[in-house]
Amino acid sequence: MGRLIIGIVIGLILGGALTYFLFVGVPHSSKGPGEIIRAPDAGGVPPGTAQVVIRQDLLNAALQTIFRDLKPPTFPLGSGGDASCASSITILPQGSGTQTGVQFDNNRLNVPLAFSGSYSFGGCYQFSGWAQSNLELRFDQNSQSVFGIVNVETVNLDGVNPIVSGLITPIVQSTINERVNPIKIVDGKQLAVDLPIAAAGGDLKAGVNDVRAEVKDNTLNLFVIYSFNGGQPQPTPAQ
Repeated sequence: MGRLIIGIVIGLILGGALTYFLFVGVPHSSKGPGEIIRAPDAGGVPPGTAQVVIRQDLLNAALQTIFRDLKPPTFPLGSGGDASCASSITILPQGSGTQTGVQFDNNRLNVPLAFSGSYSFGGCYQFSGWAQSNLELRFDQNSQSVFGIVNVETVNLDGVNPIVSGLITPIVQSTINERVNPIKIVDGKQLAVDLPIAAAGGDLKAGVNDVRAEVKDNTLNLFVIYSFNGGQPQPTPAQ
């Protein structure tokens, strides 16, 4: 197949899925499925490889739409507090000198997050700040899917008492990690190949053997490595 560049359609699907589930996901285990996606081999990608191109600007445009047209993503902290103090964290488009977004740099997918919130603990503590996180890509062979794992590296609170900061910081970190992981970036159905070739009397099929990734020039390149085979055509379901 050589190098097949799957552009706008797949990019929009990936961008929408990534940005939506990154901030509006439901609680999951933080253990990542499958294996960490590696960089391409030094000798290049093998024949039968498709290239999926995702540009940084696409994801950030989708993020801006979420902040503009939807409610700011908000998650409960701990037990969630009560009517007098919500105990929650809200992701902001910007704050604390930080712009929330996705940054592709030096083979890393950085995700700085600005936020504000409150926490109930012997009083109601208001806080704001930002978190530095990265997105780890993983490929699960069984589901033929690509997943992302958000890892919050540091949490920086603005002007909070050190004692209170020591309490709130790990809760903020674990809440962001647990609420969004794992993120299904590419579903196996989107990568499947099953093409009927009538003149040849069968179907051309392909499964994904491996996925490699490279970040370069503000672009994430996913290299999807296929294994091709021929098969008998599937019977048409009776009407």
